[in-house]
Amino acid sequence: MRVETTRTAAPVRLQHACAVYSSSADLVEQVAPVVADAAGRGEAVALSVRPETEARLRDAAGTARVVTLGTGIPARSSGQTTAARLARELRELTSQAGAVLAVSEHDSALDGIDGRYWTELDAAVNVALSDLPVSLFCFYPDMPLHSEILDGAIANHPLLFERGRLHVNADHRPPRDVLAGMPAAPPVLLGAPDLDMVFSAWQLHEVRAAVADLAAATAFDTARSEDVVLAVNEIATNAVEHGSGEARIALWIAGDGLVAEIDDTGEALTEPLPGLRAPHPADPRGRGVWIARQLCDVLHVWRDHSGTHVRMHAAP
Repeated sequence: MRVETTRTAAPVRLQHACAVYSSSADLVEQVAPVVADAAGRGEAVALSVRPETEARLRDAAGTARVVTLGTGIPARSSGQTTAARLARELRELTSQAGAVLAVSEHDSALDGIDGRYWTELDAAVNVALSDLPVSLFCFYPDMPLHSEILDGAIANHPLLFERGRLHVNADHRPPRDVLAGMPAAPPVLLGAPDLDMVFSAWQLHEVRAAVADLAAATAFDTARSEDVVLAVNEIATNAVEHGSGEARIALWIAGDGLVAEIDDTGEALTEPLPGLRAPHPADPRGRGVWIARQLCDVLHVWRDHSGTHVRMHAAP
């Protein structure tokens, strides 16, 4: 599957900083003054931290507006999906409140087998949030279980926060370069699908019909079924247009919705994290993955020796 790189109409406004902490108390001691300063400037504060950390940072924010990020359906260990959701939440918040200070705290439950989730997430954040007036401070433990976590954090953050000050990170690299060395990980294996078929461009109508039939067996209403069919069709069309001309789709009816996976043997992606940023208005193509991300609860793209793969999960 070949996905075209899209342009962006807006300059980079995101300030993305990495910091390390030795304990929860150390984290709060470092960032509480930053939260208080932002509150004093009238900025909103967005938090994706542990409950005990959140309580103490809310105290530091005083009467400023404070919101909790990342509630709702889990992103199923897809860093790119988490970044897409953060972008939607923060885009809405900045449209209402202007500049926002956001604070993120590492959660070891999301490490996976090698910590690759965090590298993918930070790389995706640099794409998805680039045009937003957000100062995002990402805190990582100084001794994580996987050394790759800190390696990825250093590579992904343009800024470092040390001893109460921000400074430029000389080791920062663009997302494409970071993910060339540590690409997005595949999701967990699923059991036998409810439907498995190989298709070409001439059979896209069969793909849409199959998705519609399985969606009818779930709790989806008509509008949500149409959303799912459209999302799958966008990815399936992209696969046969830019891949080898033939792709495979597997569909599962899950207890919390519908899962679709599309695999093809197409060329390497020109963009390692497609669909995280709205296409430039002048670009006639490159909208399919963006549209599908808006319609799905989870959309995860990864590559391996066999080609390009996209797994989508849609809840009712």
